[in-house]
Amino acid sequence: MSDNSARVAPSALAGILFLVTAVACFAVLDTTVKYVGATVSVVVSVWFRYAFQAVAVSAFMLPPQRRRLLRTAHPRFQALRGVLLTAISALAFISLQYMPVGAFTAIIMTAPLVVTLLAAVFLNERVSTLRWMLVAGGFAGTLLIVRPGGAVLGWASLLPLTLVVMYAWFQILTSKMARTENPLTMHFYTGWVGAVLSSLVLPLFWTVLPDGKTLALLILIGLMGTVGHFLLILAFARTQASTLTPFLYSQVGFAMLGGWLVFGHIPGAWEFGGIALIVLCGATASWITAREKRLPVEVPEP
Repeated sequence: MSDNSARVAPSALAGILFLVTAVACFAVLDTTVKYVGATVSVVVSVWFRYAFQAVAVSAFMLPPQRRRLLRTAHPRFQALRGVLLTAISALAFISLQYMPVGAFTAIIMTAPLVVTLLAAVFLNERVSTLRWMLVAGGFAGTLLIVRPGGAVLGWASLLPLTLVVMYAWFQILTSKMARTENPLTMHFYTGWVGAVLSSLVLPLFWTVLPDGKTLALLILIGLMGTVGHFLLILAFARTQASTLTPFLYSQVGFAMLGGWLVFGHIPGAWEFGGIALIVLCGATASWITAREKRLPVEVPEP
């Protein structure tokens, strides 16, 4: 092994470790949201998610970054990105109240496939036959999960599907902004836009103080979202996307584990088949996208 290879390997392993830990944090976040949803409004969970991120990022990043953290060439796009992600989080948190965590996570993991479709239709990108087959396979997996009689209740199946389309547009916007914007700056503005938006409606939904256990779980939601996203930034800063992409889908495994441990949910044969098909097609399509260096690969994070 050459000296250069010896230097690269530890960096790649560190990036993979950061990424797997990040998606584990997101799985904990989703499981906790579903659990506390029985006692508190989704708006309260969204507020804790973004208020925690806004305060934490400001406390840790503003002192060393100062004006660099606030500097942006596209303030309107920063605001739009924050609005989109806040709406996505609200849809995600509502969806989790009606479906198993593992199934929900698998469906939102079709976002890279939807990005492929939107890029072909609206950005005139050329899409190979293999990529079209992967898109079709991912959507077929989704149909297996939301089929009539499946674990997802009727109209509720439209929520994660709407979320996926919104997230695809969010990811396309992010890809355009990433060419000129600092990732930490984007993280900063996303947190504060979400915190401000949710604060505007919070008094309408938070009328009773939660007990100690519920408050601790709400804080956990904010902590897992903030730490997970920061670890994701560290992962992609150390390792190329094509190496990390397959490991993004480990979030589905963590989500299924959380659903089993907390709610006792075990996917049925059709549901498990749909999840497996989405993971196979989504991971392959994302890996190809990363290799071609088209749009950046991001994990759909509520």
